[in-house]
Amino acid sequence: MGNSEEKKRLQRIDREHIWHPFTQMKDWIDEQPVIISEAKGCFVRDINGRWYMDGVSSLWVNIHGHRREEINNAIKAQLDKISHSTLLGLANVPSIELAARVIDITPKGLNKVFYSDNGSTSVEVALKMAFQYWRLKGEQERDLFIALKESYHGDTIGAVSLGGIDIFHAAYGPLLFRTLRAPSPYCYRCQLDMDPGSCKNECLDEMERLLRDNKGKVAGIVLEPLVQGAGGMICHPEGYLRGVKELSQKYDTLLILDEVATGFGRTGRMFACEHEGIEPDILCLSKGITGGYLPLAVTVSTDDIYDAFLGEYSELKTFFHGHSYTGNQLGCAAAIASLEIFKQDDTLKGLQPKIEVFRKWMDKVIEFEHVGDARAKGLMGGVELVKDKKSKAEYPLEDRMGWKVVYKAREKGLLLRPLGNVIVIMPPLVITKEDLEQMLDTIAVSVREVTG
Repeated sequence: MGNSEEKKRLQRIDREHIWHPFTQMKDWIDEQPVIISEAKGCFVRDINGRWYMDGVSSLWVNIHGHRREEINNAIKAQLDKISHSTLLGLANVPSIELAARVIDITPKGLNKVFYSDNGSTSVEVALKMAFQYWRLKGEQERDLFIALKESYHGDTIGAVSLGGIDIFHAAYGPLLFRTLRAPSPYCYRCQLDMDPGSCKNECLDEMERLLRDNKGKVAGIVLEPLVQGAGGMICHPEGYLRGVKELSQKYDTLLILDEVATGFGRTGRMFACEHEGIEPDILCLSKGITGGYLPLAVTVSTDDIYDAFLGEYSELKTFFHGHSYTGNQLGCAAAIASLEIFKQDDTLKGLQPKIEVFRKWMDKVIEFEHVGDARAKGLMGGVELVKDKKSKAEYPLEDRMGWKVVYKAREKGLLLRPLGNVIVIMPPLVITKEDLEQMLDTIAVSVREVTG
């Protein structure tokens, strides 16, 4: 895009009319925006012709790279047939084919697929599904959910009610339903003041206390398995997820796993829960399901939950929830193509050498003077910057240290987005080993230059 007047026009319209998500617009309008015009593989190009490596997979959605031919062709082929028809009272071919594939790859026991539009709605569906399930079973008092501190499950009101990140969620307190809050297994900043070296997952004891004190009142436990993404890439210790599953069984409540961020290979397996052999009652998926092409989500449940909603029309046992674009054919076609690429490229097997590169880099960067913790699971990771390593003192918000590192990396051709003082690293799974090493080197240099 060579016309300077056209570039200025785009910048002016953006500043005057677009309200960007999770963005302080006062800062935005004072900055020079990066306006993306095209992409290829793990790189995106701005209107000035500069290419950048996509270090966060376009907000954790891109799996196989941009402009992947197989997904492009699948969407084009579907366009020649039909782009959308409702699932309310009708069915369609791509949604049927995708449902079969989802059931084939998700944990045993999950047999029913409910479509929606994004990660927030997939969780919202799960909440309403679980709540109504217990009502239909005659247990009217089960109206509580347990979620973790530092959790993030989306931005719809139900999902925000689960959320445990004050900076995101506190402003909406009067709108939200009550949620029981269990400590996050955030070992670097243990919320129970335990020593990670001798801890025996004591945070599970507190979750059990909540279940015991509210026995018969908890509809479900909701958590992001293994990695709490927006909470700062908090990686859970081994055995924690298995312990939560055992507690859900012991106290006869549903386990709802939000794998919106962790699903589709991000942790090194197709789904994070596979690392500990866990089978949830409800599984929430979105983000990478279409390879980063189109908005689509699924909430997958057991037969037991589905069967509770079966009855005569007059009994009003129907699950009264739906979306205009539920089961959209274009989104489903993209998702089917994405899942085929996983098989064709043997994506999960190819991740292992890259995961090892990532792990070894983490071992080095954690030695930096102002890096308090460096943590990862698969190709999901975060580097936590601290003002003082010994005391773990955080940089104050006004220092915007995470953003300063991100801007420095941008100068070097790498796009990242921080979570406070945590530098988030989540490249497309298709990234080459060489590009991954270059990306990590750029982050390390940027951290050193900014923190001194």
